[in-house]
Amino acid sequence: MAQSSLSSIYRSHTCGELRETHVGQQARISGWVHRKRDHGNLVFIDLRDHYGITQCVLQSDSAAFAIVEGLKNETVVTFDGKVVKRSDEVINDKMPTGYVELVIEKATVQSVSEMLPLQVNAETDFPEETRLTYRFLDLRREKLHQNIVLRSKVIQSIRNRMVAQDFLEYQTPILTSSSPEGARDFLVPSRMHPGHFYALPQAPQQFKQLLMVAGFDRYFQIAPCFRDEDARADRSPGEFYQLDIEMSFVTQDDVFNAIEPVLTGVFEEFANGKSVSAYPYPRIKFDDSMLKYGSDKPDLRNPLLIADVSEIFKDSEFSVFAKVVAGGGVVRGIGVPNTEGQPRSFFDKLNSWAQESGMPGLGYISFAADGAKGPIAKFLNDDQLNTLQKICGVGVGASVFFVCDMKAMKAAKNAGLARTKIAQDLDIIEKDCFKFCWIVDFPMYEQDEETGKIDFSHNPFSMPQGGLEALNTMNPLDIKAFQYDIVCNGIELCSGAIRNHLPEVMYRAFEIAGYAKQDVEDRFGGLLNAFKFGAPPHGGCAPGVDRIVMLLADEPNIREIIAFPLNQQGQDLLMQAPSLIENDRLKELHVRVQLPPQKIVAKSEN
Repeated sequence: MAQSSLSSIYRSHTCGELRETHVGQQARISGWVHRKRDHGNLVFIDLRDHYGITQCVLQSDSAAFAIVEGLKNETVVTFDGKVVKRSDEVINDKMPTGYVELVIEKATVQSVSEMLPLQVNAETDFPEETRLTYRFLDLRREKLHQNIVLRSKVIQSIRNRMVAQDFLEYQTPILTSSSPEGARDFLVPSRMHPGHFYALPQAPQQFKQLLMVAGFDRYFQIAPCFRDEDARADRSPGEFYQLDIEMSFVTQDDVFNAIEPVLTGVFEEFANGKSVSAYPYPRIKFDDSMLKYGSDKPDLRNPLLIADVSEIFKDSEFSVFAKVVAGGGVVRGIGVPNTEGQPRSFFDKLNSWAQESGMPGLGYISFAADGAKGPIAKFLNDDQLNTLQKICGVGVGASVFFVCDMKAMKAAKNAGLARTKIAQDLDIIEKDCFKFCWIVDFPMYEQDEETGKIDFSHNPFSMPQGGLEALNTMNPLDIKAFQYDIVCNGIELCSGAIRNHLPEVMYRAFEIAGYAKQDVEDRFGGLLNAFKFGAPPHGGCAPGVDRIVMLLADEPNIREIIAFPLNQQGQDLLMQAPSLIENDRLKELHVRVQLPPQKIVAKSEN
């Protein structure tokens, strides 16, 4: 019997290993009963393990027939038998093992399965609650199983590529202190220090910077991060993993040059025939991205662009837009080619969608051979219409859609939503490709519209462009930072920055955001103190592993590429977490639970 490298007392070969070269050999395979087909005098069993499926067969006069006949799906068995070639009419060339089958001579039941709450041998939809409660069964299903295998291979590829660039992997603490990373911390009470709490790291930010101060030149880690935030399709509640990177003595360009070959290489390796952006990736300034794409996460597969057309309407007869522009607002135009022939319902549906999305509507002008048409066209003269076509880059047969708002950022975001919706409806988003870009020159600060307070817009540890002089002389809202994101197909994969490694710059940067010197020392004392003993210029980034795998697996929801995800309410239905803790344990931790008051619903009297 030819032995597999994985052979044991339970198997000589895996269920994905047998080929025509094994015909005539004895084999032992073990796995789960994937599917059973009873043809009366013949019983066929598809036996499945991690590596694949092998068809097994036995006749009714076999000594093993009594055992095999009663097998339920997902029962774990071991079959001994002879490998034979399938007859030509039953060859399955879609399976690697489809040219052979195993004639069962002996069957041993290792573990019996109860009635299944979900079917493993079919990709039928089941409620999320069922799938997550029985995740171990869900993970046996082919698509999800392969997603988790893909995740493992992607992480290994990332590691190999990082090591090839002389990066070394270091581990950073899981129990640490609270840090303002933009989300809520998960807190862990300390038994030995009553009233004090650890925090799970939202990211290894300060530790990786301390490694640079300590003289380690190129760091990376497949790092777990913990944030108490709500779930989204591309964001798992509770925890996620990122490729955490930091480098010493580097500029922004050096970081880009290091990470681009890694991402392009990984995507090319697992793209499954899809095209991947060559590097260097396009660099788009934040302000330009918000104007042209209406987002700081632009999907470059979408060919539509947005333009500022405020000046055209400033002196126009269309009073709705003219008044907004006169009051300091803006009008954005989305040029859309090849709309000629679209029925009126196409435009009406877009207008209804805009209203349902909270906009006043989605006005438009269409340019036909016999002139401009649409509800706004009559309010613009020929010069204004010609200028509009030029700015939006459209000609005859095209249309321009309009978004107007008193606030430029709101107008940008609404125009971005409309740009995406129009492209989806026209089916003009490029398929089978991964398009990367960098978003650069993020604002250092932003202003709260309600309170007027100045706060950091991105990462508080970033170096402002212009350094201390810029902080002392410029309007904070005009200061740009050495901050950058990687975006792929409209999904943010990575945030990063060149770090602020100078104590005097750090004090001033936080002062503008309302932090006193003592506040900075109390909250970031470890990092700040380290900078006072000679810190190299350094920077890095942190691509999200979960989102990388999500894109490569072509899954719309991040839970499909995580082995044991939480549900949308942040619960682990399999392990029943979070859970109540006994009072004795809480007493040990010096913690008392105060539950929110329960709402009492009064019963109506009949």
